[in-house]
Amino acid sequence: MANKKLNAAKVAKKDEFYTQLSDIERELQHYWQHFSGKVVLCNCDDPYESNFFKYFALRFNQLELKKLICTCYNGSPVTGNELAFHFEGFDDDEPKKKAYKVEITEVKDENGDGAVDLSDVQYLLKNDKNVLSILKTGDFRSQECIELLKKADIVVTNPPFSLFREYVGQLMEYQKKFVIVGHQNAITYKEIFPLIMNNKIWLGYGFKGAAAHFYSPYEDTATASNHKANMIRVSGVTWFTNLEILKRNEEMDLVCRYSEEEYPSYENYNAIEVSKTADIPYDYSGIMGVPITFLDKYCPAQFQILGMCENLDLYGLKTKVYSAQECRKAYFDKFGKNGIYDLNASGVLIKQSRKEKVYQRILIRNKHTRAL
Repeated sequence: MANKKLNAAKVAKKDEFYTQLSDIERELQHYWQHFSGKVVLCNCDDPYESNFFKYFALRFNQLELKKLICTCYNGSPVTGNELAFHFEGFDDDEPKKKAYKVEITEVKDENGDGAVDLSDVQYLLKNDKNVLSILKTGDFRSQECIELLKKADIVVTNPPFSLFREYVGQLMEYQKKFVIVGHQNAITYKEIFPLIMNNKIWLGYGFKGAAAHFYSPYEDTATASNHKANMIRVSGVTWFTNLEILKRNEEMDLVCRYSEEEYPSYENYNAIEVSKTADIPYDYSGIMGVPITFLDKYCPAQFQILGMCENLDLYGLKTKVYSAQECRKAYFDKFGKNGIYDLNASGVLIKQSRKEKVYQRILIRNKHTRAL
């Protein structure tokens, strides 16, 4: 249900989902070595709501940041929690805040309690006139925000899911390092997958249970057993990055042995079907179709990504293209009624004399197979 609401939000261009601080802490603990002396940009984040801003503001000194920049887009709905307070230029009853940026070059222990906490950050925002300034729109695509992007070393945020292709494209255009939240479906985008295949971006450590709870101003739709009040639960979210992390060098311990019976071949690709990442055979040197969740375990030293099963044969790996007549027949054979079974969209297996599509598959090869 939550995923349906997320998709509806994407259609309506409603992308105001706030990541939990605990999820940010869990992921970014693996990247600390990258931040020393760097300018960090959170360019989809209202500091009065964003836990990304809170994370970096509170750890500014620990991480030895050079600067923290945070921007908010015009019209962002804000509810105002820990950092809620009035400041000049905003009316108390104003339901939507204007676009603005916050730039921090130091965070001091203002209250003298021996540690930097939220009260110190709040004091900084209220009293340092050089920290806060108004933007025209705050849209990451605007020239004013592009100029901020040029100054940044690392971008860390939860960008709008509906604009994920465009957002990543901009990061790659300006050659920026980043750690961002996205849905795993983005792996299959024709704009994103080639970047993964060519080892220009990869997956981070991920969310616990491959799902996340987001704070959101939209309707609470979470229905799972681990439902959290006033939050939206979304399955399949993950982290995308191009910063080096230890997991990229951790090879899988393969324990399964190949056999024709257990690993059938596709009819339309010169590849075998491996339905679970854990079942990748250690002794097969040919092409294998694996689930997109394989990328959680992907080590480029161990495997080569060749492409994926998809409609347009973007990677030149198809051995057969099905006609409309074959797709109609396959639908009738499977469901007993008229329709179109899009066989060209994925790998196809022959089961009980019927053509059966499998789920989305990435096509890989083991770089160093071994015999028993």
